[in-house]
Amino acid sequence: MKNFLFVAFWVIAKTVSGQSLTGTWQLTDHKTCFQAEMKESSTEKELEPMMGSNSNSSVAQLIIFKKDGSGEEGVFSVGQKKGSNRSPFQYKLSGNELLFTDKRSGMITQRLVIDEFTDTSLKVHDAVKDCETKAFVRVK
Repeated sequence: MKNFLFVAFWVIAKTVSGQSLTGTWQLTDHKTCFQAEMKESSTEKELEPMMGSNSNSSVAQLIIFKKDGSGEEGVFSVGQKKGSNRSPFQYKLSGNELLFTDKRSGMITQRLVIDEFTDTSLKVHDAVKDCETKAFVRVK
């Protein structure tokens, strides 16, 4: 019975830790502290559907995490292989934190706390500002 419980626990642990951050993620929602604290009036809520949305846009902000701990962030347009404003970075996972580091010095430049992480979605908030959130979906 002890062996069965050990094996069951090991399988569960491997399944949970088997999720990988590597791949391409598209930013679907970004709220700054100002936006998070701002309350919409009833008139703004009524007008929002008529104003159009950015979801049908032909550009997307993507972040690519590679297996070697490096990555790239940028704005990509439909039909374009290379994005604009691309910026490379280094990253590390430490518990429930995603740490962005400087390539040369190794210093941590940004700390994000992982709120939700599944095979298809990633939700994070800034470790310093709880009110600043980002949501991503995996596209590759």
